[in-house]
Amino acid sequence: MDAAKAQSIADAQSLDLVKIAPKAQPPVCKIMDFGKYCYEQTKKEKEARKNQNIVTVKEIQLTLKIDTHDINTKAGHAIRFLKAGDKVKVVVKYKGREMAHTELGDAIAKRFFELTEEYAVIEKPAKLEGRNLIMILAPNPALKDKK
Repeated sequence: MDAAKAQSIADAQSLDLVKIAPKAQPPVCKIMDFGKYCYEQTKKEKEARKNQNIVTVKEIQLTLKIDTHDINTKAGHAIRFLKAGDKVKVVVKYKGREMAHTELGDAIAKRFFELTEEYAVIEKPAKLEGRNLIMILAPNPALKDKK
């Protein structure tokens, strides 16, 4: 159908003639209410943005000389973050000559994970980066299914 005839049909129905695929041979057009179409598209985009889940990374810092109560308190904070759906970055900091005993930091990171094991999975295992041992914990997906 030629463009003039299609435009007259659209005008008779008080709708718009919109090119869907202008580069096709011949160009593909559709008769629709363009204002309503734009409104529905923006509504869909807003809904998609609203349903987006933004993941934040919370950081918890530990040292080699941390005591039992302190690590339990920090594990409690980490559990609260994980329940809220955030990831937790666990950083074990080494000072001075503590770098000679990096295995102690591994033990602390392992103990910390054991305290949060029910709520977390290891996304990135403990790895030494400079003077810090870094481990990233993500919320346990099995926990989300139960909610």
